[in-house]
Amino acid sequence: MPWGFRSSTPTWPRMSSCSWEMTYNTNAQVPDSAGTATAYLCGVKANEGTVGVSAATERTRCNTTQGNEVTSILRWAKDAGKSVGIVTTTRVNHATPSAAYAHSADRDWYSDNEMPPEALSQGCKDIAYQLMHNIRDIDVIMGGGRKYMYPKNRTDVEYEMDEKARGTRLDGLNLIDIWKSFKPKDKHSHFVWNRTELLKLDLYTVDYLLGLFEPGDMQYELNRNNVTDPSLTEMVEVAIRVLRKNPKGFFLLVEGGRIDHGHHEGKAKQALHEAVEMDRAIGQADNMTSLEDTLTVVTADHSHVFTFGGYTPRGNSIFGLAPMLSDTDKKPFTAILYGNGPGYKVVGGERENVSMVDYAHNNYQAQSAVPLRHETHGGEDVAVFAKGPMAHLLHGVHEQNYIPHVMAYAACIGANLNHCTQASSAGSPAPGPLLLPLALLSLSSLF
Repeated sequence: MPWGFRSSTPTWPRMSSCSWEMTYNTNAQVPDSAGTATAYLCGVKANEGTVGVSAATERTRCNTTQGNEVTSILRWAKDAGKSVGIVTTTRVNHATPSAAYAHSADRDWYSDNEMPPEALSQGCKDIAYQLMHNIRDIDVIMGGGRKYMYPKNRTDVEYEMDEKARGTRLDGLNLIDIWKSFKPKDKHSHFVWNRTELLKLDLYTVDYLLGLFEPGDMQYELNRNNVTDPSLTEMVEVAIRVLRKNPKGFFLLVEGGRIDHGHHEGKAKQALHEAVEMDRAIGQADNMTSLEDTLTVVTADHSHVFTFGGYTPRGNSIFGLAPMLSDTDKKPFTAILYGNGPGYKVVGGERENVSMVDYAHNNYQAQSAVPLRHETHGGEDVAVFAKGPMAHLLHGVHEQNYIPHVMAYAACIGANLNHCTQASSAGSPAPGPLLLPLALLSLSSLF
């Protein structure tokens, strides 16, 4: 039984340091993933729905972008000579990964097909385009999002009959070819679209890797085709094996982004199994790195209105029923519930009797108090777990945008390098060349 479903303990709570982060956006008490990603990657709080820009940029208004761009810790690491990578179970141009490289007034501008004419005429670029052009030497990129890289209506290599999987780009660009063209001729660059191709690579000879395994987001772990789609753990292992060849170290962003999607759909079982896979990935990274020279940070960008209660006894399935009936409507209820979302159901004018449905099904939508097509985020603080050099700086309660500054300070990258110079002058070893910052960001409501 996966952790938390009975009594086992996940990897991240065993880390040496723990703190809390305040997740609000500059214009929202309850945040979205774009503004929060900008905070914990770029070190600046931002408006809801915007990525890689300050709060001076207003969502959907292209003309408020220029001059308000902010850079991320991925950029700081690359500028310092480190290798950098992005691994996600969402589209690689989704909210969280895009804050590492893009500057956009709207997180939904995945390709130019999703942009309004006004934004295009004002010169704004879609996020997929920015992925290939803004930081051309990102060493590893893996996740979903194939269709945003190809001209509109181009047939997908895997889902030939699925119209929704076809290319979306109106500008006719093939961004995969552009990615290849930007790589030095004396380096080995590889584009792969399935697990078999990925695992066949001789990683000792791979300099740049682009893996896009689905047209959109990757499949839930419970639904994953293990022939065509790698697991998050497998992608993390491959990424670290490629990145760690750089003697100056690396920065790796890992997102278990479909945890969030499972909760939005009210599918707690999908969300929690995604979290279990994220924990496996963290464990794999832990096995491949050293506590002495690697700072690992695990956090969430926000919470969800997800609850676990009902006085269930030890050993009770987390997906099971509470050991009592409601003292109001005399019906059973599950241990897992949502404050709002698609699981709200009324049958015959009353709350649905869950004992009459398969509440252990992978896609069962847990009951919610308020009906919504999609469950919402929560606004409470979320936990930050860390281990490795300078992990002690993550303690107490902080603003979310504090996180990348800690990682940069530990690695001697970015703007604040005074402590590195002072250490060298005093005869102490400067920490920069020794530290390989590894950021693992679990996007969920587990905290």
